[in-house]
Amino acid sequence: AHIIFKDLSELKQMAEKLDLLQSQVKLYEKEIHEAHSAKYTFNDIIGISEKIEEVRQRAMAYAKSNLPILITGESGTGKEMVARAIHYGSPKGSAPFVPVNCGAIPEALLESELFGHIKGAFTGALESRAGFFQTADGGTIFLDEISETSPAMQVKLLRVLEEKKVCMVGSTRYHPVDVRIIAATNKDLVAQVKKGRFREDLFFRLNVLSIEIPPLRERGDDILLLIRHFVARYSKELGKPAPRFTEPALETLRSYHWPGNVRELQNVIQRLVVMT
Repeated sequence: AHIIFKDLSELKQMAEKLDLLQSQVKLYEKEIHEAHSAKYTFNDIIGISEKIEEVRQRAMAYAKSNLPILITGESGTGKEMVARAIHYGSPKGSAPFVPVNCGAIPEALLESELFGHIKGAFTGALESRAGFFQTADGGTIFLDEISETSPAMQVKLLRVLEEKKVCMVGSTRYHPVDVRIIAATNKDLVAQVKKGRFREDLFFRLNVLSIEIPPLRERGDDILLLIRHFVARYSKELGKPAPRFTEPALETLRSYHWPGNVRELQNVIQRLVVMT
């Protein structure tokens, strides 16, 4: 398209508007990053137990490097929160953090979602589209439930880790990507490797640095700290007075098994604030 300007003053005004727009976009991007980085910090890894303190210390140390990280733990323990804290506390913190739930994306679509596709690569591919790896370029991609990927997809992920390049579906060209990979799983990957369900070479590539998040039932008085945290949070969000707990009530909550871990406790406190 061509734009015809009547005189140079009109061209100058357009240039000034573009400069203003670009500065506004940069300011907006900065505000978004600051909002995210303020929300996800190492201080959000709440707890004073020995096990959670080890998680916090490892996360802070790992944030300084660019090596792959494998986070393990039961569902609801806070694996993604730890991954976000590592990202926003790292030199890549101003770049994108892209979470991907590998277990929620159909196998037939996972390759296209991760690596992108070119126009005409398959039925319905009406235009070229970048994948999650390209979106995360310069930042971090969080591969949640990595154990749910197929052997064929594991081979492709291994190649990305080794070559730091991705090939879009339908293309033969490789595109370099600068992405830190943080993977997570609620399964025992060592056992999965022994059963032949997960590639050993990919496991060793992902498990350069590791963090194991303990289940809530093993964290003792951390449960009481989390109760206070969630009560304050949801009381403020919902504009309701904070409920008070009797000692027997607190002891019941502390001694409960919490099969859903922190996520279950969070939901319980949220319901209590709403109903009280």
